Amino acid sequence: MERKEHLLKGIPVLASLNIKKTVDFYKTKLGFNRVGYLDDNYAIIARDKFVVHFWKCNDKIHPENTSCYVDVKDIDTLYEELKPFGVIHPNGPLEDKPYGMREFAILDEDGNLIKFGQELE
Repeated sequence: MERKEHLLKGIPVLASLNIKKTVDFYKTKLGFNRVGYLDDNYAIIARDKFVVHFWKCNDKIHPENTSCYVDVKDIDTLYEELKPFGVIHPNGPLEDKPYGMREFAILDEDGNLIKFGQELE
């Protein structure tokens, strides 16, 4: 059976221990500049074409065991932009990976891991 194209894009839904604090972190440290929705239990924020949703949780086990991967362009410039904010994961500096990606990882204040990657040419 031939399958038609239905899937358009993925939007991660990450856990947050404090929604407003999380949104502030993403705005000030990661450069997210659009808030689509915000209350005490849920938020939708964006930077460029990357949208992320956050849901309120009360147990740090959720964000500390959650991650997402973001395809980017000009990864070296993005890395240099984020590095001064101290958000780079200690085990996730910018490097070329054997599976054909150049990537780095960040941790937010709740423990969510976000990997940024660009395909090697």
